[in-house]
Amino acid sequence: MKIKLTICLLAFLNFYNAQENITYQKPSAEILKLADYQRPPGVLMNSKKDWVVFTYRPTYKTLQDLSQQEMKLGGLRINPITNIASTVTYFNDLKIRKINDKNEVQVKNLPAEAKITYISFSPDEKKLAFTNTTNNGVELWLVDMETASAKKISEDNLNANLGMPYLWYNDSQSLLIKKLPQNRAALIDAGKDLPTGPIVSTADGKVSQNRTYQDLLRNPQDEKNFEVLTASEIYNVDLNGGQKKVKDQDMYVGLSFSPDGNYLLATVIKKPFSYIVPLNRFPMTTTVYDKNGNTVKAVNEVPLNEIMPKGFSSVRTGKRDMAWRSDAPSTLVFAEALDGGDQSKAAEYRDEIFTWEAPFTATPRSFFKTKQRYEDVNWTNDHYAIVSEEWYDTRNTKSFLVDLNNGESKVIDDRNSQDVYSDPGHFNTTKNQYGRTIIDMKGGKAYLIGAGFTKDGQHPFIDEMDVKTLKKKRLYTSNLKNAKEGIVDILNPSKGEILTTQQSPSLYPNYFKKNIKSSKAEAVTHFANPFESIKDVYKEVITYKRNDGVTLTGTLYLPANYDRKAKKEKLPLLIWAYPTEYKDKNTAGQSKQNPNDFTFPSYGSFIYWTTKGYAVLDDAAFPIIGEGKTEPNDTFITQLVANADAAINAVDQLGYIDRKKVAVGGHSYGAFMTANLLTHSKLFACGIARSGAYNRTLTPFGFQSEQRNYWDVPEIYNTMSPFMHADKMKTPLLLIHGDADNNPGTFTLQTERYFQALKNLGAPVKMVLLPKEAHGYQAKENILHVLWEQDQFLEKCLKK
Repeated sequence: MKIKLTICLLAFLNFYNAQENITYQKPSAEILKLADYQRPPGVLMNSKKDWVVFTYRPTYKTLQDLSQQEMKLGGLRINPITNIASTVTYFNDLKIRKINDKNEVQVKNLPAEAKITYISFSPDEKKLAFTNTTNNGVELWLVDMETASAKKISEDNLNANLGMPYLWYNDSQSLLIKKLPQNRAALIDAGKDLPTGPIVSTADGKVSQNRTYQDLLRNPQDEKNFEVLTASEIYNVDLNGGQKKVKDQDMYVGLSFSPDGNYLLATVIKKPFSYIVPLNRFPMTTTVYDKNGNTVKAVNEVPLNEIMPKGFSSVRTGKRDMAWRSDAPSTLVFAEALDGGDQSKAAEYRDEIFTWEAPFTATPRSFFKTKQRYEDVNWTNDHYAIVSEEWYDTRNTKSFLVDLNNGESKVIDDRNSQDVYSDPGHFNTTKNQYGRTIIDMKGGKAYLIGAGFTKDGQHPFIDEMDVKTLKKKRLYTSNLKNAKEGIVDILNPSKGEILTTQQSPSLYPNYFKKNIKSSKAEAVTHFANPFESIKDVYKEVITYKRNDGVTLTGTLYLPANYDRKAKKEKLPLLIWAYPTEYKDKNTAGQSKQNPNDFTFPSYGSFIYWTTKGYAVLDDAAFPIIGEGKTEPNDTFITQLVANADAAINAVDQLGYIDRKKVAVGGHSYGAFMTANLLTHSKLFACGIARSGAYNRTLTPFGFQSEQRNYWDVPEIYNTMSPFMHADKMKTPLLLIHGDADNNPGTFTLQTERYFQALKNLGAPVKMVLLPKEAHGYQAKENILHVLWEQDQFLEKCLKK
């Protein structure tokens, strides 16, 4: 092993000494053929599932797309010229058809060089609205579904800096839009204005637990620009483009009509802003207006929220999660913490849920109390609601069926949220008379659609639940051979008509209408496999055990021409993984992998390299378990190495690989995993770490699923940080990072500082910073270059 490692180190160093200041490269032909493909369209359906919209977009963005003007303010990334998020992904074409027709119809009169996003059906589902981004801004367009014809109904002066800039009125005859103010102030160029004083921040002595957020406000100029860019005026626009002003300028962050359409709920951002938290924790006021814009009542005032108690089950105080009750004409529902929002405080009940009927002159009425943290409430078309609560520390989730007539409740689900084998599924939904999504509950029956993961494989199902007895009857279990079925919707329960998807390793996912009584299925879409060159790659979900008995799984891929019987050639192995925290060994050992999933190579895996003669173990299970009062990270390194050792042993025992030629890779937390494995084990010949964090003292108030801060457990933070052990890392490592990473904790500085430490300590390491890229990579030039870098690296370390 020492000789092999020395050869690899020499090859690595000799190869990379000459690789500075290179231009963009493309990977080898085998990989390029897979990476440079035409993306099949996306599918959007209306609620009745009688219209299908096909959305087309380029496979990748370009460097030019990523090089647009951008301002980073309050957690936003905004193009100040076009007034929409600089990170948005656009469609460039739309086609439609009735679900029972055979051929798609091209939507006519689309904008030239279309940049389409924010697509939505009108309430009557006869129209389709979308925004188009021009060189100067955002405009609103409509598509008539019957004629498949598009038309523009606004100029390019909408404000989409805070998200979707329009809202349908209930009558489907007009829309509410957010427009740029007529007298909009000019933006400040912070680089040209001389500062009038220093930046001063103070603390009042209160303890808080804030993550390392990025793209925050930094100075008074940023505050001014944030205010300018988020301010809108509200207008009514009819289907012919006629406009009428509804509300004056403000920083509208949320707009929603009551189900009956008589009221508008509007949330606006207020001052003071913050330099340490993003805009969702700025002060906000929520007000109810009538549909003409007249004030009815201010229903919520949220102060600046810079102070948060420790723990993932802690919340802010005051009214939260305020929204319209979907089964009532104009009733608000919201929750309030009964424990001060602090999970560390003992309390019989954690949250109380209230309902509040228009015109909001009466006191809100208590609806339900939860002993854990309130998660959600779903309404039905009968006199029931389903309330869900959860608690992170125990991973418990619980659901209640609440009788709205008498307030009585029954527990319908009580389990570990990570226990996929006991997951009862989600309730099938429908649209009510208000056009709102509710649980379909008629005649005392409701229907559940489940993913169907079991110890014997995946078998999606449909259950019928009796509302009075809570007993379930299994109506359908999917048992397709050599294929995977996903249940999308129940179209007609009495007739047994459902909408599904079907796929296999070589068959791209397509939609089907199916009758579960007759088993007849009719294809709705006919998408071809864009990756024909790997259709014959061998694929198998393997199951194996860790040294402590925990069951692990991974999806194994072998080259198409590999002789699995003779096994004469021992292949190099590539492992791609991402650690996940659990509270018990049972749930950690459960598998969600299906051998019949379509084989979809992407830059986020190693599957490409089956074409180059490698074995690949993709999505290898790397559970980190902390049972009882023990936290998972208390033994992170030990479990990490045990997971890796078990994975290599499992594939080696099958006789396919040379265990001296194994590489490991991962993205984000998977990169963190990779650096730790190379540091604390000698299992790997090399590793690839992309967009990771390597010094946990730079994320001192928690990271990933760690709730404790650095001062609670400094030994955990230090032990888990590869940066702290850089002197031990002697295995070749390829570090890749976007130079504009916006993910909390994985700022680009993490890779830069880790590289400097490794380089100065004599480790064989290369760093690649991708221009303009955030946490996930998007530009075609960068993605192809990443594949080239990885290919060169693996060939030198594992093939020489």
